[in-house]
Amino acid sequence: MESVRWAFRCASWSPSRSEWLFAARCVQLEEKERIGQFVFAKDAKSAMAGRLLIRKLISEKMGIVWNEINLQRTAKGKPFLANPAPSSCVKYSFNISHQGDYAVLAAESGLQVGIDVMKTTLPGSSTIADFFRIMTRQFTEHEWKVIKSAGNEWDQLHMFYRHWALKESFIKAIGTGVGFNLQRVEFHVAPLQLRVGKVYKGTRMCLDSEEDDAWVFEESLLDTEHHVAVALGKPDTRGTTPNVDSFNPMPPKLTVLTFSELVSGAIPLTEEDHSYWDTFQKKPAAPGRQSDPSRSV
Repeated sequence: MESVRWAFRCASWSPSRSEWLFAARCVQLEEKERIGQFVFAKDAKSAMAGRLLIRKLISEKMGIVWNEINLQRTAKGKPFLANPAPSSCVKYSFNISHQGDYAVLAAESGLQVGIDVMKTTLPGSSTIADFFRIMTRQFTEHEWKVIKSAGNEWDQLHMFYRHWALKESFIKAIGTGVGFNLQRVEFHVAPLQLRVGKVYKGTRMCLDSEEDDAWVFEESLLDTEHHVAVALGKPDTRGTTPNVDSFNPMPPKLTVLTFSELVSGAIPLTEEDHSYWDTFQKKPAAPGRQSDPSRSV
């Protein structure tokens, strides 16, 4: 079954008036209003791209007409398709993430899936050593050993965000939200060095101190600063524990979409709202550097 891995580079998207207003018409009203509440243009663009990625997936891969898609959120904020899909269509589990310069989506048929993207950035208000001390309880002793043996401080920070993306991808796949104790999962990363343009699946996870081989993790670099981790869990079929490696022997690369590709097949849901552009234009571009990694569903 086809796997879907898409990315959109929000940082290089400077939407024109017509692009932003068209995008706003192609998401549900409550989504549009939620996006409009973001203080910074960077966050609004990322959230818009995430919703467009989901609608493109459902329209293109599941065959539901764009303007008939009804997206809702779980109690923990995870988007899901609320309207029943036709019995003939392939049903996908999907997840999105947006952080740094990109919004990303992963989708699978019949498997739990979670995705996370993390950009390696310097802490905003502390040294790297102080930042690591603040984050001490988020990783196990083994993980900190790997992080701190990665090389210079920048290499250590790079390895830190690689581990963080892995943990977030798993948490998002199981849908537990922010209350999950991150020390329950421990990652043994392989290989230690990743190359841009390749997809790796050698990393293994221990859950509550025992290796859990039912999960597979795909890792890739969108560029030298952006880690992407995709968590693939057990199939929906109960009573079987197949080898997950057989589901995706050739892990797919992330396809970076243009804006035209992102909205191909889009059908507007609402009338054009000229004030939405005016409000977007007044937003500051982005906040200052932030030290804490953020989650997205």
